[in-house]
Amino acid sequence: MDTFLIKAVQLILAFAILVIIHEFGHFLFARIFGVKVEKFYIFFDPWTELFKWKPKKYIGGLGKTKNLNSAESEVAPDSSVAPSDPDAPLAPSSVSKKKKSFWGDTEYGIGWLPLGGYCKISGMIDESMDTEQMKKPAQDWEFRSKPAWQRLLIMIAGVLFNFLLAIIIYAGLVYATGEKYVPVQEARMGFSYSGEARKIGFHNGDIPLTADGEKLENPVEARLKMIQAKEVSVLRDGKDTVSISIPEKFIFALDNEAKSDTATINFFTYRMPTRITQVMPGEGAAKAGIKAGDEIIAIDSVSTPSLDEFFHELQGHNNQTVNFTILRNNEARTDTLVTAVKLSENSKMGVGLEINPSAFFNTKEIRYNIFQSIPRGVEMGTEKLTSYAKSMKMVFTKEGANSIGGFGSIGSIFPEKWDWIAFWNIAAFLSVALAFMNILPIPALDGGHVMFLIYEVIFRRPPSEKFMERAQIVGMTLLILLLVYANGMDIVRLFK
Repeated sequence: MDTFLIKAVQLILAFAILVIIHEFGHFLFARIFGVKVEKFYIFFDPWTELFKWKPKKYIGGLGKTKNLNSAESEVAPDSSVAPSDPDAPLAPSSVSKKKKSFWGDTEYGIGWLPLGGYCKISGMIDESMDTEQMKKPAQDWEFRSKPAWQRLLIMIAGVLFNFLLAIIIYAGLVYATGEKYVPVQEARMGFSYSGEARKIGFHNGDIPLTADGEKLENPVEARLKMIQAKEVSVLRDGKDTVSISIPEKFIFALDNEAKSDTATINFFTYRMPTRITQVMPGEGAAKAGIKAGDEIIAIDSVSTPSLDEFFHELQGHNNQTVNFTILRNNEARTDTLVTAVKLSENSKMGVGLEINPSAFFNTKEIRYNIFQSIPRGVEMGTEKLTSYAKSMKMVFTKEGANSIGGFGSIGSIFPEKWDWIAFWNIAAFLSVALAFMNILPIPALDGGHVMFLIYEVIFRRPPSEKFMERAQIVGMTLLILLLVYANGMDIVRLFK
């Protein structure tokens, strides 16, 4: 399976899970309050659907339908299906009273357009734009007949369920794998920084201490906090505390740097020795007598105390013989050796190198039981939501608009090889992002409906149906334009 297909499968699977959970939140609260849910669809189904099913009534797909119980005349005011036309209501004379089903009065389906999903809730103006239903007298099982507080809970349920999903995923990950990392203070050699980071004042060897006064420890969390901070303090040369001001648009400079062909560091990375872990037989290093466990500290008398400096100095020596200064541990002593190594046409010497910082520095490992993992999941979910909300202000800058991406950009963050831990980490983050985006007060999003419901609570009357229809059209138009723009930017980047 090639890289593109692996990423695409991960994207579709994650998106489907998030859509199901989001729409199930709406569905569950609607049914709890006795509101009819006409349809529950994964992905959109304009013109036709891939699959549809209504329990005990019909099944079908691609425009075709097969009745499952043609002998039964149905049903309560909640749902009516005629044997000849599963979607048409029965005449009043054929309706018989029957207990309403929590699950059975909804059509479940899969659409062919993987851009989202929906619950079609009776008696509300949503993306289906079913205005004909709104012209009929309101029924007690419709959304519009319920108190404002119930309608408010129905609308925020999707966002709530996405956030809860993220918490559950994070809790499950820390329960299953724990957390293991080298705290930033334990990196005795400090960190190496990218060119853009050095431009604003970071020096190789600096150890991050705080971001806007908040102590830093976990390097993954520290990275995001430092990017979003106004001021970062670092320990320099093991003795001086230095404050560094972070420019407002620093994140865009890092993003552009990371996309360049010459980038070797994404903001910062641990400085660690250049330690040989394996030597390939017949290659230059093996012929020169280099052994596993040796550490390279210089190339042609140029000091290379860290791995990134070693890589930098090694470049440009294609097919050349260079002198490596090596530290070798022999029983109770360490010897310093100089050996000549013939490099290949790509400046390779035929060795494997240690890239795990825990091989050199003290590691912190935390294991969680089931009761400890839940509050940690809440903490991680809240941190991700807060960070995402902070980063959204950058979207309204010129650089932010240029960095917007669609499904191609989202798919690119998934790993090239299938990794369930990485998949669930990304799915949890996307669930947080989906929750935040949906609560924005834009018509056609959940936040738009919430905004109008809050208006109703305050002024004791809802906006007119005509206004709601127009607002829905405006909101949907804006979302479609944003979708086109975001995915168009992905296409433009392919040709750059």
